Amino acid sequence: MTCIDRRDVGLLLLRLGTGGVLAAHGAQKLLGWFGGGGLEGTAQFFESVGYRPAKPSALAAGIAEAGGGTLLALGLATPAAGAAAAGAMAGAAAVHAPQGFFAQDGGYEYPASLGLTATSLAVTGPGRLSLDARSGHAFNRDWMVPTAFAVTAAVTTLVVGARAKRLRQKPEGEQEALSEE
Repeated sequence: MTCIDRRDVGLLLLRLGTGGVLAAHGAQKLLGWFGGGGLEGTAQFFESVGYRPAKPSALAAGIAEAGGGTLLALGLATPAAGAAAAGAMAGAAAVHAPQGFFAQDGGYEYPASLGLTATSLAVTGPGRLSLDARSGHAFNRDWMVPTAFAVTAAVTTLVVGARAKRLRQKPEGEQEALSEE
């Protein structure tokens, strides 16, 4: 085995931190852990902010966060994991965008940061301290990065675009209420 260097340790720490945060957020959505609403509560929230059908949307977001985060932390299937997490964060950023950039004002700063970090990990790769490295990179081939992001970009564009269209069609009073949540 080749010598482990500080880049590998840095990637491990970045994967563990980002993946852990994403997995915890996914567990809130899916299981109600860590003070989350569980699938039912998340579906109600998704309905209120214009993601429909709400329950499948909540399930997809929870799986992308929990699954993508867990896989990132493990360094397994890194291109798919990073792309899935980035797609979920793009959907979250769309909800927060009307409040501007900064998280203190309810803005999209936090999901954008998580999404960018997940994207960077998918592009950079997990490093040698990962299950991808241990498996000979069976799920981390160069062609998988553009493929995973192309699929994720297409799906995210459809989902976020459909939400935006629904919001534009709402009467103004309802639209303002949706953007305040």
